[in-house]
Amino acid sequence: MTEGLPAHARAWEADVVLRDGGAAHLRPITPGDAEALQAFHVAQSPRSTYLRFFAAVPRLSERDLRRFTTVDHVDRVALLVLAGEQVIGVGRYDRTAPGEAEVAFNIADAHQGRGVGSVLLEHLAAAALEQGVERFVAEVLPENARMIGVFTEAGYEVERRYDEDVVLLTFAIRATARSIAVMEAREQRAEATSLRALLAPASVVVVGAGRRPGSVGGRLLRGLVEGGYRGELHVVHPEADAVQGVPAVPRLLDVPAGVGTREGGGDRRPVDLAVVAVPAAGVVDVVRQCAVLGVRGLVVVSSGFAETGEEGLARQQELVRLARRHGMRVVGPNSLGVINTDPEVRLDASLALAAPARGGLGLFTQSGALGLAVLDAAGRRRLGVSTFVSAGNRADVSGNDCMHYWRSDEATSAVALHLESVGNPRKFSRVARQLAREKPVVVVRSGAAGSAPPGHAVRESRAPREALDALLRQAGVVRVDDVHQLLDVAQLLVHQPLPAGPRVGVVANSDALAALAADAARARQLEVAALVTVPAEAAPEELGRALRSVLDDPGVDAAVVCSIP
Repeated sequence: MTEGLPAHARAWEADVVLRDGGAAHLRPITPGDAEALQAFHVAQSPRSTYLRFFAAVPRLSERDLRRFTTVDHVDRVALLVLAGEQVIGVGRYDRTAPGEAEVAFNIADAHQGRGVGSVLLEHLAAAALEQGVERFVAEVLPENARMIGVFTEAGYEVERRYDEDVVLLTFAIRATARSIAVMEAREQRAEATSLRALLAPASVVVVGAGRRPGSVGGRLLRGLVEGGYRGELHVVHPEADAVQGVPAVPRLLDVPAGVGTREGGGDRRPVDLAVVAVPAAGVVDVVRQCAVLGVRGLVVVSSGFAETGEEGLARQQELVRLARRHGMRVVGPNSLGVINTDPEVRLDASLALAAPARGGLGLFTQSGALGLAVLDAAGRRRLGVSTFVSAGNRADVSGNDCMHYWRSDEATSAVALHLESVGNPRKFSRVARQLAREKPVVVVRSGAAGSAPPGHAVRESRAPREALDALLRQAGVVRVDDVHQLLDVAQLLVHQPLPAGPRVGVVANSDALAALAADAARARQLEVAALVTVPAEAAPEELGRALRSVLDDPGVDAAVVCSIP
């Protein structure tokens, strides 16, 4: 729909996440939107129409439709928010004086309270600043408290005065510390909420679970069944009545009505998560059916997408386009799956050989093979996991989304990321820094600088490796060199509380090793409060008694044990 628009206006098109975690699409209006805009308008309640136009306007005239949909994208700008093909919000500005524009919004009745107005204001302000607008002015009826709240809660310094029967609001739209904080908090809440449908779903449907337990779909279903998934579980199979003891239906649209469709009624509710393991050529059709069923999120384990070449890339782009149009988040394609060990959820929709133990580590990987290796190594170390996400081609859900989720997840005490590429360094740095203030973040990065793995939907960074390493340091994360170090550090962070102070006790069975450890501690501005050595041939019990004496010392905050076998 944005073909033919000037380049600067095409750049305003974006996929957005709303307050309830649903995805939507934002783009500039075009003359071709007249019919959709009229449908949006006539569906509004008389009260909503009155609050927007200050009069009863049951239908827009042809003249109004032309005026509202024909804009120059400089002095007159209008943005739409769409769910599927349906307009759910309109925001516009008209320049009224140098540096000043009048702004107005209209949000669909059924979608009010989802943060549509806040998203529109945020994007409209950014577009206006590009075109030299510095201030917004809005005329709002006093009873329209919801719209007044959109402006005042956005973090801007809003001047308010009454003029006859309306409230005149004026505010500068250049970002302030408060408006930036509001926008970042909105982003964090929305993206965290969107991932809850993926990581803590109340209902799951598996598409592509064959009768063979060893097939990809069969392994995914086995993980859910044997893991004791707590929600409603459904299977789609064209012939079987049941697969691994779970009743099956021949088509997605045959999932029992109690689970629900968007187009249904009564108490029907959408399916939270679809786990898709069909051949790549059939995935897009599955996504279309998921849209009708009201599925909120997809984990696409199927391969054969952008990692295979141009045809696969086109298939992946169509998958993401359909999912976003219908408000669905996507993990994958080419994903290993997702895991949540919460005893109230017990979700193992993955190809892991064994489910990890319950623990406090949030784990994100891009490579499926490496994800399997990390989970296996974590299991051998008895390192428990809270949630695990394998992003695969990372066409939608990324490490940034997961960090937003883990920031508000009480079950996660530390985060480990394996990154093969950084698509948006600026956002990564900001999100990682916010999370690292509250929970430790460990990152191992592989691959050459500026080289994204095949299939990964990222804007490749052209920064040299040194610059990316500096970015990680500035983000406040712990940078490690390999997966073994990643797990070493994660194990320490998850199981070891922070010391009460800088006083360190060293216990060793070698004088030289004890001296090296003490020197290393002092070099890091730590105080060596105790240094105990035992003979090299001492039994483990003797080393243990020495350690206990140091731990019992009230003058020691942390102990370091150095032992030569």
